[in-house]
Amino acid sequence: MTLFNFNLNKIFKLFNYGVLSGLIFASPTILASEINTGDTAWILTATALVLFMTLPGLALFYGGLVRSQNVLSVLMQCFAICCIVSVIWVIYGYSLAFTGSGQFIGGTEALFLNNLTRDSASGTLPESLFIIFQMTFAVITPALVVGAFAERMRFSAVCIFTVLWVTLVYLPACHMVWGGGYLGQLGVIDFAGGLVVHATCGVGALVAAKALGPRKGFPSSNLVPHNRPMVVMGAAMLWVGWFGFNGGSAVAADSNAAMAILVTHISAAVGALTWMTVEWLKTGKPTVIGIATGMVAGLATITPASGTVGPQGAIVIGLMAGVTCFYATQLIKGYFKIDDSLDVFPVHGVGGILGVLMLAFLGKPDGFLGAGSSGFEPSVWGQFFIQLQGVAVICLWTFVFSWIAIKATSLLTELRVDEESEDEGLDMTEHNESAYHSG
Repeated sequence: MTLFNFNLNKIFKLFNYGVLSGLIFASPTILASEINTGDTAWILTATALVLFMTLPGLALFYGGLVRSQNVLSVLMQCFAICCIVSVIWVIYGYSLAFTGSGQFIGGTEALFLNNLTRDSASGTLPESLFIIFQMTFAVITPALVVGAFAERMRFSAVCIFTVLWVTLVYLPACHMVWGGGYLGQLGVIDFAGGLVVHATCGVGALVAAKALGPRKGFPSSNLVPHNRPMVVMGAAMLWVGWFGFNGGSAVAADSNAAMAILVTHISAAVGALTWMTVEWLKTGKPTVIGIATGMVAGLATITPASGTVGPQGAIVIGLMAGVTCFYATQLIKGYFKIDDSLDVFPVHGVGGILGVLMLAFLGKPDGFLGAGSSGFEPSVWGQFFIQLQGVAVICLWTFVFSWIAIKATSLLTELRVDEESEDEGLDMTEHNESAYHSG
């Protein structure tokens, strides 16, 4: 017993003199208490799921929705955007989004990820994992915008516009909401990207579609999806990938991630059924394109609210998404005559904004339905007006800088292919390839 006390005293003395302090940082067991292996395993999985949303999910979903002579151009655009944004994220994107104390844009201390080491941590995760998880969000956002100008934008213009748009729109929006900037400080809640992803891509898509003008023959019934099975496959991949998108935004393997996945699935299912029902009543026939698009609307709308609402709130959001986004698509193309080719604004933009606003009512026990948990401090209406400010700032910022990005691109290259190329299809005229060969 005396010997044990003596050894224990010696250990404490060694610790006080700092002899063991170096071992603390070198010890795997101590490091494990800082970097949680369960959280790390889940976010590794979520990262793969979110990348899976873009490649191949979104690429196939969009590819099936265009005509056969343009399918490769859409796949190429999604693939190239993934590569371009990944490089941007490493060079300056992560730094401008998640470092510094600016109100609207971050700092330069992490350019080229210059201070990143294997032992760098971000909360309970390796910082390298947090970086690539957020990179996958940055990748899918401009890829979603592709749907607005599908079948008519030059590939060179797509590449230049992507660089400018990510720099001028996505990075500031990400910093303002998630990187400690103005809207985060204001108290705006956007759990997984209703503003950062869906509102920005929706408004950006609307600006791009308006700037390029409609496709030849719009709104002719000849502009129809060429491969509906491909659309369904892509939509199914998006649905699965969205579990990583929303569940991973908890940045932990915990009950918040589990509830986010549950409400995500509920909203997707209800949104799909609602869209299908509205279309069935309106046209007399339910379509596979309709049910798939309704599912995407349900997913986009639940995204910002998936960290605060419960199952009942998810049902309400899914119902609202199916109805609101359905009629938004009719309004944009039928009334305003804007050829947002693949309905990016009415599905993602309108859906994301709707979810951002509705979480104020559905994300707190004293809300209209009391469907969620206490996710914020102000009153329901207090949070609603905070959310409304977030919508106004992000939409205005995105509108202005998307316009600047598209105009700057037009100074560097022609935005649109000529009429002959549009007739022949972008697969051959832009890439000298064809998806399908006869004989």
